[in-house]
Amino acid sequence: MTRSMEPLKVPLAGAHLIEAGAGTGKTYTIAALYLRLVLGHGGRNGFGRPLNPTEILVVTFTNAATEELRDRIRTRLNEAAAFFRGQGAGDHTLEALRDDSTPEARPGQARLLEQAAQWMDEAAIYTIHGWCQRMLHQHAFDSNSLFDLELAPDDQDLLEEAACDYWRAQLYPRSREELEEMLGLVPCATPLELLDQARPLVDTGLETPRPPFDALTTRRHCRQALACRRS
Repeated sequence: MTRSMEPLKVPLAGAHLIEAGAGTGKTYTIAALYLRLVLGHGGRNGFGRPLNPTEILVVTFTNAATEELRDRIRTRLNEAAAFFRGQGAGDHTLEALRDDSTPEARPGQARLLEQAAQWMDEAAIYTIHGWCQRMLHQHAFDSNSLFDLELAPDDQDLLEEAACDYWRAQLYPRSREELEEMLGLVPCATPLELLDQARPLVDTGLETPRPPFDALTTRRHCRQALACRRS
């Protein structure tokens, strides 16, 4: 069942799947949820207490998106702080948040929002891989990982190195007849062309077939056995 999401009513506990296409207001919704967490909004549907930016994790896909989110959320926090002080006009989200509070509480809430905006440089807003790298570094002992792990933006260099290693180890020792037979089945003249042939297995995670030269040996034995039967 598909239904529209109401950012100010959705429970802030548990797991929720929200599907949204481009231009549907994902960043606006994230900022609204952020305001709720900073204010401790929601009652039984809330977190239970106000949070500061270091306690709220926001994860996205690219470095550019993290910077955009940080700037948009900071701007939204400043807008909300001013609105709670009675300065400027607010949209329906800010009006609803203000109406859920009492006039006596609003100065304190404005202060929370302003402090959160000033703290946004320390906010936990990361790419998925950046957050994973941070956790591995901070919990190196628990995760049994190295302290000096480096984030590889692309695995192409590693794949090319593996293809060259395989080429040296498996093709160099072979006879000319074996190489001609194998290259007749798998046309490739360089390690990179071999990598192109193997990439579907790498990308899809399919089970690796038998080593090619083992398959050629089996094929040769089958031909020899068939020739013996015919003779």
